Amino acid sequence: MEGVDYLADERRKAEFDVNEMKIVWAGSRHNFGLADRISKLVANDPGFSKEGRTMLPRKELFKNTLRKAAYAWKRIIELRLSEEEAAKLRHFVDEPAFTDLHWGMFIPAIKGQGTDEQQKKWLPLAYKMQIIGCYAQTELGHGSNVQGLETTATFDPQTDEFVIHSPTLTSSKWWPGGLGKVSTHAVVYARLITNGKDYGINGFIVQLRSLEDHKPLPGVTVGDIGMKFGNGAYNTMDNGVLRFDHVRIPRDQMLMRVSQVTREGKYVQSDVPRQLLYGTMVYVRQTIVADASSALSRAVCIATRYSAVRRQFGSQNGGQEIQVIDYKTQQSRLFPLLASAYAFRFVGEWLKWLYTDVTQRLQANDFSTLPEAHACTAGLKSLTTTATADGIEECRKLCGGHGYLCSSGLPELFAVYVPACTYEGDNTVLLLQVARFLMKTVSQLGSGKKPVGTISYMGRIEHLMQCRSDVKQAKDWLKPSVVVEAFEARAARMSVACAQNLSKFDNPEEGFAELAADLAEAAVAHCQLIVVSKFIEKLQQDIPGKGVKQQLEVLCGIYSLFLLHKHQGDFLGTGYITSKQASLANDQLRALYSQLRPNAISLVDAFNYTDHFLDSILGRYDGNVYPKLYEAAWKDPLNQSDIADGFHEYIRPLLKQQLHTARL
Repeated sequence: MEGVDYLADERRKAEFDVNEMKIVWAGSRHNFGLADRISKLVANDPGFSKEGRTMLPRKELFKNTLRKAAYAWKRIIELRLSEEEAAKLRHFVDEPAFTDLHWGMFIPAIKGQGTDEQQKKWLPLAYKMQIIGCYAQTELGHGSNVQGLETTATFDPQTDEFVIHSPTLTSSKWWPGGLGKVSTHAVVYARLITNGKDYGINGFIVQLRSLEDHKPLPGVTVGDIGMKFGNGAYNTMDNGVLRFDHVRIPRDQMLMRVSQVTREGKYVQSDVPRQLLYGTMVYVRQTIVADASSALSRAVCIATRYSAVRRQFGSQNGGQEIQVIDYKTQQSRLFPLLASAYAFRFVGEWLKWLYTDVTQRLQANDFSTLPEAHACTAGLKSLTTTATADGIEECRKLCGGHGYLCSSGLPELFAVYVPACTYEGDNTVLLLQVARFLMKTVSQLGSGKKPVGTISYMGRIEHLMQCRSDVKQAKDWLKPSVVVEAFEARAARMSVACAQNLSKFDNPEEGFAELAADLAEAAVAHCQLIVVSKFIEKLQQDIPGKGVKQQLEVLCGIYSLFLLHKHQGDFLGTGYITSKQASLANDQLRALYSQLRPNAISLVDAFNYTDHFLDSILGRYDGNVYPKLYEAAWKDPLNQSDIADGFHEYIRPLLKQQLHTARL
């Protein structure tokens, strides 16, 4: 029945002020008001409908995305939206498109690496979308190893130009979004060669297509790389392949903020420090962590609502069956994911602060916190995207068979999200970068150099190597200091154990390669400590609203004790806790699941997602799942006729035993 809220009973059970929790989730009243207004604007506009997206053939799907992107830009201009509002509108349209790379990579690259003159020339064109840009770094043969890129940019002093060239098949640019069919320009990363010397990788602004007829320019071969995982998913994006055959560009299209090539072909470093480029990387990775909380919370919202709607087994005397959400096996898989969504939200907020702090320090030529900020953002990008991709898939399984339907929203959400584990740094490669930083920190502990920021716990290494947990009863695990020390001791001991094993090798690089799996685990331990401690720090703030802080404390307890339970081997193996204390932690975790249960639906309501944004029949706000699933089934193109196309050619001869005469 329309207009009936099938989850009303669940909502009445809430022990906290949902509207105040919405503010906490959004980060501020301003953020909440903005997201609420723009998400409803998009949801109520038929021009942004998602209807039938998963059933469209690729060409139609792509054309529909182009329509939506153009329509979004039209609405942005008509409504005179600010940059902040426009970014939110694109977010809620919720369809990967060339605009993501134009605004998210092309423009930031010019801002970060271009001189003031270059920014004056190119940014106004990009802001008005008179040119559309992408970010062409990854190649067919090299992704993570940026220093191994093969595209060349050779300076010709005779003409004052760079010659951009793809010398091998593997030097083809491969994967940049927006490149395949739309972009007119790209920031191309290539090996800078002048006077016969290779100066490594630099960015160049290269025009790819005519601004008159959109055809590729001479020497440019460009196209789409083909279908990707999922139905609609990321197939709305024209990920591209690009090759250059001696394409010439003016010298001033080399991005010259940190280094230049003079008219005579001399390579010079500018007085702007190279480290400034790291600021952009910190920014991009911070947005990826924020996106992880967004994607995971959507999946959790769907799975939580459907777990409350779905009933299975346990009917007494003909009464109702048990809600699936009441089974402990469901809670122990679902509730840690709900807690993770909140945990990632708060660590994402903290990363925003870190980015501002790093930017201010860089401008003051203070690079002291940079290695720590770089390691921290690399590690958190890896940790949150891996946990989110795995979490979305777990939510699909938590929804049983119906979770496999495209109309559940979960297959699409997973297919769109999962590339985040690879782009902007492969997750395992990033963990090994964190591990290098940890090993360097351990090696410097005796030198009097004080560890800063998220690594400052290493300054108490002697205590952390010897201390033991003093937990005596289950509720002791609710004390923040007890939890933080457990995670600190685990991380410190795993790092020190790796450093000791490394010291046994004559060649450190050989040791690093041999111990890579252990080093990655030590990096995960360090990153989980950051997330746990930032969640706990969040709870030390003044948080208004009836019962809001209490619910966040329950979520924080679930997040940290779930990790302790999952990685029990680390905590026991490093000798910080006993098996009895591990068992008490699990008892406390079970108790927290029971405390969370009556608040589960309201905690996902606090995400404030519209049904349009969730795009899931199972996750509908009103819980009216079964009639809507039935209705949606009949919209499939296969159901347009009772008799399937192909019946007369193939199935009828089979039934009539006439296959020998059938034209197969």
